[in-house]
Amino acid sequence: MEVVEAIRTRRARRALQIKPVEDEKVEALIEAARLSASCFNNQPWRLIFVRGEQALSAVKDAMSKGNVWTSRSPLIVVVVCKEEEDCRLSDRRNYFMFDCGLAIGQLELRATELGLLAHPIAGYDPLKVKAALGIPEEYIVMTLVICGYLGGDGALLSEKQKGWERTRPERKPMGETIFLDKWGNSYPSNREDATPKI
Repeated sequence: MEVVEAIRTRRARRALQIKPVEDEKVEALIEAARLSASCFNNQPWRLIFVRGEQALSAVKDAMSKGNVWTSRSPLIVVVVCKEEEDCRLSDRRNYFMFDCGLAIGQLELRATELGLLAHPIAGYDPLKVKAALGIPEEYIVMTLVICGYLGGDGALLSEKQKGWERTRPERKPMGETIFLDKWGNSYPSNREDATPKI
């Protein structure tokens, strides 16, 4: 799969099969994240690949009600970081979150290429995750990336979530988020939807 195809294909889907992710695919995800760019090569991410039954159960117990669909996931990547382990520059440019985001973005694209879902979520109790996995207090549990194979029956999804499965959510108009030369100067587009094509 070309990178551009992975970018177009990647979506935050939720309907999962109950099927384990093979070791070689997990290792490919690890390598994708490890090779990501970071400020001064600090590599601030700490990734816990949760696959064991007991650990998975403990992490799943920390989910919010809206994330019951994650109970089918055979693999959850817990993304942990600490501000002091990356660049801290002027104007509050603390890079640790940015660099973790880059690593997970690469992991998402590699997962897409491998036929997997990789869906970062925010709806969980980070203190429960920390306690379950022995994560030191000074670290932040930035996100959980739910991984697995697409194709479940959607029985655990709300009606709203089922709608998201059918159709890619709309992106904001390009002129609202992309500027040319100065703040607020919308990037010009001749297309009606003003959504960039890749």
